[in-house]
Amino acid sequence: MPQSRQPARSASSAPSGRSAANTVGGEYHALLARHDAMRLRRRILGQGRAPAPEAAALYDGAADQRLITQYLDLVTPFADLIAHLYDEMFARWPYLRSLFPASMDFQRVHLARAFWYLIENLHRPDEVAATFRQLGHDHRKLGVRPAHYEAFETSLCVALRRTAGPRWAEAVEQAWVRMLRFAVASMVEGADAALAEPPCWQGTVTAHERRRPDLAVLRLRLHEPYPYRAGQFAAVESPLMPQAWRHYSLASAPAPEGEVAFHIRRTGPGGVSDALVSGTGVGDVLRLGPAHGTMTLRDEDRSRDLLMVAGGTGWAPIKALLEEWSARRRGTAGLAQRTVGRVHLFVGARSRADLYDATALDRLAARHDRLRVVRVLDEDVVPATDDPSAGYGPLTEAVARDGQWSHHLAFVSGPAAMVGATVARLTATGVPTDHIRHDPVPDSLTPAADHGKADGPGAFTCGRAG
Repeated sequence: MPQSRQPARSASSAPSGRSAANTVGGEYHALLARHDAMRLRRRILGQGRAPAPEAAALYDGAADQRLITQYLDLVTPFADLIAHLYDEMFARWPYLRSLFPASMDFQRVHLARAFWYLIENLHRPDEVAATFRQLGHDHRKLGVRPAHYEAFETSLCVALRRTAGPRWAEAVEQAWVRMLRFAVASMVEGADAALAEPPCWQGTVTAHERRRPDLAVLRLRLHEPYPYRAGQFAAVESPLMPQAWRHYSLASAPAPEGEVAFHIRRTGPGGVSDALVSGTGVGDVLRLGPAHGTMTLRDEDRSRDLLMVAGGTGWAPIKALLEEWSARRRGTAGLAQRTVGRVHLFVGARSRADLYDATALDRLAARHDRLRVVRVLDEDVVPATDDPSAGYGPLTEAVARDGQWSHHLAFVSGPAAMVGATVARLTATGVPTDHIRHDPVPDSLTPAADHGKADGPGAFTCGRAG
């Protein structure tokens, strides 16, 4: 595989060991991948294969779902299946290992989520096709080509037979293959539709502020125009952890100078968040994937009253939305001046020290008479409990108690437990679900014992950008 940031080496200068094999093998197999790409695409979309995404209604996903579910106990939990899959794939195609991060733990979890997402939603092929078109768009930054999916399919079939044992049936394997090809066809279409844009964007860190020992605010200047909207999120890669991507919300509205901001909380040692908080400095170059998310302000929303609820670093996209709202009101940042509605903002934190961006919050409150800010600090009132949502009780209760929100447009951002609890309280008080916007939250239908709660399909072949 060609590595986008590494120059090709001659045979005489190539280092020994794995790096040499990666370089030489990568270049050779990249030629094969380009040669095979159109052939594989025709095979995927051709006669007898899964239908093209635009013909999703023709695929009988419900029938495959019933057959796969009937034999699901033979291959779940998915840990053994996924281990066999990657063992087979890396043994037969060693060059594919360079597409993945050094640690495969995160990838295995998210591949399990991908399988569960497909199996649980296969009776809704239109939804699955749309989801995997976006995933294919996002996978371009990982260097995934159509030929790689063929290797994945072959390895999956071997892994299914090895995991299931003698009770396995050929008809069930074919159902898995049809499911896979249906998803892959959508991913190929999504990647093809994005050929006019870069697979990823590079940005130089212009500021790195440690607001707390475990939290940093980063600013990046992108090397080329980066299309996004306030309220969206993007995958970020650190050069300290190649091919390990994690999603973070953009903490600033689009600006003419081409800078973006992120609020990064370190979630543990040795991960991407640790690299960004503790190992990144001004002048470092990071890579960004395409922006995603629907928690945005639309033109028709400009005059509506808004309810915004933020917990922890969920403040980041809310801050970006407020910057856009402010620019619309004042007619700055290239936006026409327009009348805007009122904003009721609730910001929750465990303690005052956790309000890491209090200065910016105070500045916004002082500047706008149509913005009302309520800070909810729950450090002293949270009861000791194992319920992960209990810590957000004071925030959700404050929101529910403070007013009638049924005519407001609500934006909710923060940890999944906080988002779920707040959305539940808002809907219970009469706010229509289509008046509430938030990023995806875990799917409670997915068996937690196998892989935890899923927030989407995850990665299908390479390290997920999440």
